Amino acid sequence: MPKKGGKGGKNRRRGKGINDEKRELIFKEDGQEYAQVMKMLGNGRLDAMCIDGKKRLCHIRGKMRKKVWIAVGDIVLLSLRDYQDEKADVILKYMADEARALKAHGELPENVRVNDADAVVEGEDDAMDDFIDFGEVEEESGSEAGPGDGEIDIEDI
Repeated sequence: MPKKGGKGGKNRRRGKGINDEKRELIFKEDGQEYAQVMKMLGNGRLDAMCIDGKKRLCHIRGKMRKKVWIAVGDIVLLSLRDYQDEKADVILKYMADEARALKAHGELPENVRVNDADAVVEGEDDAMDDFIDFGEVEEESGSEAGPGDGEIDIEDI
C-alpha cells in the first residue's frame, strides 16, 4: 500500500511550511484605509471599524479568501470603493508585530487595541476571572440528616 504523503485535497492548502520571513511594512495610499475587524459575517464578508470612524461592510478579496485567515480584532488594510462609501475590500491583513509597528509610526491611533497573542502572558490573566463570580457555600448547622451526611440509619427510613 502506498503512503499518504501527497499534496492532494486539503493537504495542498497546508503547503510546505510556515513562511517566517519578515515582509516589508506596507502603508496606506490614496483610496485605502486602516480598519479593525469587528464581526465576521461569513461568505467572505466582515464588518470593520475604520480609523476614520465609519463602520463598513468589507469583502475579502479572492486572492486572500482561503489562504489568509482573518479573525475578530485583526488590523486590515481596506481599499475603499469610489461608488459605495459604506463598502470596502480587504486587500491586506497585518500580523500582530506589523500592527504594533504601524502604531509606533503613528499610523494607527492610540485607542486601537492590537490583537496580541501574548496578551495573556503579559499579565492580563486576571481578565478571564472577571466574568466568573463564585459564591461562598454556607453549611447549615442542624440535626437534620441530609444527603451526604455521614451515617444513615435504616430504621429511620
